[in-house]
Amino acid sequence: MNIHPTAVVEAGATLGADVSVGAGAFIEAGAQVGDGCVIGPHAVIFKHVTLGPRCRVHANAVLGDLPQDLGFRDAATFVRIGADCVLREGVTIHRGTKPDTATVVGDHCFLMANSHLAHNVRLGSRVILANGVLLAGYVEVGDNVFCGGNAAVHQFVRIGRLAMLQGLAGISQDVPPFCTMHGTTMNGVAGLNIVGLRRAGLTPEQRLELKRAFKLLYRTGLNYRDAVTRIRADLPPGPAQELADFVAASKRGIAGVSGTTDEAGA
Repeated sequence: MNIHPTAVVEAGATLGADVSVGAGAFIEAGAQVGDGCVIGPHAVIFKHVTLGPRCRVHANAVLGDLPQDLGFRDAATFVRIGADCVLREGVTIHRGTKPDTATVVGDHCFLMANSHLAHNVRLGSRVILANGVLLAGYVEVGDNVFCGGNAAVHQFVRIGRLAMLQGLAGISQDVPPFCTMHGTTMNGVAGLNIVGLRRAGLTPEQRLELKRAFKLLYRTGLNYRDAVTRIRADLPPGPAQELADFVAASKRGIAGVSGTTDEAGA
């Protein structure tokens, strides 16, 4: 263990094996830091934070501060971060707001500089947030999602897995899985995340099924309920059905297609 002499690690904080703590960092009593973590200079980890093994927390990141919610009443709430995450300079992750709730980050996530997770956000695994991404309270993000720089997501929005938000995207409705969002149009679906689907190992048949599902959802004039019915009837189990299930479960409404789309080559 390597703790800089100017760091403050309060009695009652739990540090695993081979943890490094940089100059001026602060770890509050009750925080739990996993094996092999590296805590950068002036990073702050408050109580009720659990940091999984092999995470790297860069300078001036703040984990587990109080939620920015006027209804918060100093309840016991939590931040839980998985294994092998990288939290770059100035990242802020706030605790849950209702008693016994948590803000959760999955394994292998990469949060770039000054990105922010508000209370009760839930990230899946292998999520990437570019610089300045803002996720409001209760946002849910699926596995392998990429959010471009300075994208902003309204509270309670869901983002399906393997979706991609372009930089500066403004999102106030649910983003279906496997889709790409415009960065210049509010809630504007640009098409399927073709490159992401290939990299994730989806077969050509699955990509073709998703292309058919996308067209039923956005290009036939059907309302979303009828499009879901058609997808469920016409397409086999797999990603297309996952898309249909996500749309059917939406409470905020689904982001609509906007401008030109990039569906070719799926």
